[in-house]
Amino acid sequence: MPEKKKLLLRLDPAVYDAIAKWAADDLRSVNAQIEYALRLALKEAKREPRAER
Repeated sequence: MPEKKKLLLRLDPAVYDAIAKWAADDLRSVNAQIEYALRLALKEAKREPRAER
């Protein structure tokens, strides 16, 4: 599996708090929740990444 990319992300504190609560509700880390939300957005926009072989 390829190494994951690192990214510095600056968020409004209220947005971070909302994501942290959502993550806790779903038993995920904030990082995993952000990736989950991005994948949902990509799917909705029909821009999902191609499956790795």
